[in-house]
Amino acid sequence: MKLLVLGGTKFLGRAAVEAALARGDEVTLFNRGETNPELFPEAEKLRGDRDGDLSALEGREWDAVIDPSGYLPRVVRASAELLQGSVGHYLFVSSASVYAEPYEPGFDESAPVLELDDPESEDVMKDYGALKMACERVVAEVFPDAHTNARAGLIVGPHDGSGRFTYWPLRMAEGGEVLAPAPADRLVQFIDARDLGRWFVEACASDATGTFNATSEPVSLAQTLAACGDAEVTWVDEGFLAEQGVEPWMELPLWVPAEHDGFLQMSVSKAVAAGLRFRPLEETARDTLAWAREEGEGLVTVTQYGTAGLAPAREAELLAAWHGR
Repeated sequence: MKLLVLGGTKFLGRAAVEAALARGDEVTLFNRGETNPELFPEAEKLRGDRDGDLSALEGREWDAVIDPSGYLPRVVRASAELLQGSVGHYLFVSSASVYAEPYEPGFDESAPVLELDDPESEDVMKDYGALKMACERVVAEVFPDAHTNARAGLIVGPHDGSGRFTYWPLRMAEGGEVLAPAPADRLVQFIDARDLGRWFVEACASDATGTFNATSEPVSLAQTLAACGDAEVTWVDEGFLAEQGVEPWMELPLWVPAEHDGFLQMSVSKAVAAGLRFRPLEETARDTLAWAREEGEGLVTVTQYGTAGLAPAREAELLAAWHGR
């Protein structure tokens, strides 16, 4: 398969490129050449900017394109319309953030989605989910019978600089008393970028058309932490955490308060039927830890764990307050 990737050198796109090359696919990367330009010497590299200079893509043909870097409908439309007739299949990486609250556990691709209050908005921070939804509609409009809109959940694994999962393998490996949000059987949901990237390539090769929730099956937080290490875990009531001003999701990764926890319980049966597979939790945790220890020194950090997670002093303070309540 001749595959074009818009980006492809940072995290999720990188995983897709690795999967394609492992299959023996012929890969072309289109990007600005600013992030890890030395990666993938065996791939063709076209330079440009998808927000203004797509000229390097003109007059070329590919079997499929993977778009992991589209956030604005205007920008996605430019690439989709230019590639219309030049690629056989368009895979757009969307997000589970397109869904509107309340989140019903087990929700599937037919659940209500967000809409832009201002159709002209390009404020990604404010309107991320609604903008991704608008991008999905552009792709479906331009490639009605040859598109995959993949609504990705939390993406984790090596090369993830966000810390939103990386915190846990690092923290559990450090040992001592570890604070975690009770209850231990709360369900969480995430996917290794390598599994997602592999499925993207396979979905393109098989022309898997339509919209898919793309993350793992839900697992308990206790199972997740056990896969990350065997430190002593103290399960702290989320009401107490809220009283102490702990921020869900980023300050305490994988914690979504109970009233929103359906967000981490979406159905992935459609994607599984289309070939999505998952590696063991232990493998993701082990490889993430190894990467963070060996190559993660360049992370922009708020704590030593990445851009997410409890700082050690903050964790100690919370544990002391919990035990002394």
